[in-house]
Amino acid sequence: MIGDMIAKARKEKGMTKTELARLTDINIGHLTHIEKGERNPSHKALKNICKALDIPYQQLMYTYDKSINEDQEQYNVVKHISYNKLLAVDSVSGFIDCPSNVPSSAIALRINDDSMAPTFEKNSYVFVEFNSPLNSKDYGLFSLNGDIIIRKFFARNDRIYLRSDNKRMPEISVKKSDEFYIIGKILSK
Repeated sequence: MIGDMIAKARKEKGMTKTELARLTDINIGHLTHIEKGERNPSHKALKNICKALDIPYQQLMYTYDKSINEDQEQYNVVKHISYNKLLAVDSVSGFIDCPSNVPSSAIALRINDDSMAPTFEKNSYVFVEFNSPLNSKDYGLFSLNGDIIIRKFFARNDRIYLRSDNKRMPEISVKKSDEFYIIGKILSK
């Protein structure tokens, strides 16, 4: 997946592989293997790639050991994962112990409403792994048109749907015109 993200960023920046190879001192053949997902860049090479593309290193680092399956490829997961945006946090309530069953968690997020009850109760915590591709029925943290929400994720017929566990809340069908990002996967509560 990291190769897909590098290729996405490079293309969106209007840079050719030749230019990126020259700026990073990475052989163009090796860069091609990285973008195709046949090889992973070293951490030093990834830092050089990010510097050349003028993008944050950590966002791509979250995708380092992730791979994309056929379902995720079908809904074009790479399109919905950001390499240059960070989650803005307005309040921090302190630290919480990270359970051993969710070692790849990046943050613990407090649920502030009942939209996901009964699965995730108000004021409980969920653990989020950033920039993780989702499968249908996974819980995720999303940005949808500027709103941050937690929902159950579904991909059907190249469409994305977000469903609340609270039956009173309507299902959301993500439109092509929506600004939609997968921030991360909910690993546990």
